[in-house]
Amino acid sequence: MKRLFISVLFGALFAMGLFSATVDTVRVFSPSMKKEIKVVVIKPQPYHQETTYPVLYLLHGYSGRYDGWIKGTPHIAELADRYSMMIVCPDGGYGSWYWDSPEDPSFRYETFVAHELIAYIDSHYQTIASRQGRAITGLSMGGHGGLYLAFRHQEVFGAGGSICGGVDIRPFPDDWDMAKRLGDQRDYPERWEDYSVMGQLHLLRPGALKIIFDCGTEDFFYEVNRRLHSELLYRKIPHDFISRPGAHNGQYWSNAVKYQALFFHDYFESGKSN
Repeated sequence: MKRLFISVLFGALFAMGLFSATVDTVRVFSPSMKKEIKVVVIKPQPYHQETTYPVLYLLHGYSGRYDGWIKGTPHIAELADRYSMMIVCPDGGYGSWYWDSPEDPSFRYETFVAHELIAYIDSHYQTIASRQGRAITGLSMGGHGGLYLAFRHQEVFGAGGSICGGVDIRPFPDDWDMAKRLGDQRDYPERWEDYSVMGQLHLLRPGALKIIFDCGTEDFFYEVNRRLHSELLYRKIPHDFISRPGAHNGQYWSNAVKYQALFFHDYFESGKSN
């Protein structure tokens, strides 16, 4: 396993004692895509070999990459320390939407995140290797990925979330490379429903999955998030929906991730008493 410690970017912060979590970059081989994928792994301090830790999988947005969260929101390392959790940020490709694309077999990011990456992290780190110790969320495209993967893989993740996520892709047929992964919406309307978070609600049972999502009122994804909230209420699916003034930008995401980390910490703690 090759690890590249991100010393240049964060060395000064560690020296100043602003946070002590260990931030590594690893290369994880994906058998389904036949390539190595970079992944940031944040370990809390202290990190003991005799202790197991819950893991929050944190996904980047469209045009982002594996180190987007730790560069843009370095306080996520503090959250790892505060809540004694690992945070794992995989590279999701450019415009993958975390699907196994029916159009492009080189994009199998659902398989990678929900199976291959989980297996790697559980085999190389001291993790709670069950759904009680795993949560997933992300921003924008990664917010879609967080809920899409959590809904479809409830045996893997016990909690799922989204920050300013594209939770219904159907109103955006010409945007963000989605047609490259699904085909044109006019030709494959059923795909555009099936590959959307809104198209996965039939998989939910009340209380089976802890759910949180968050979107600013000035965000172009606000209306689809509000509709998801209404649909979950109609189906009597418990969830937390947070809305506050804000747009689709780093300032909003940086604030929202603090609330979501606390939500997932509470979920992890509740599992200890079960």
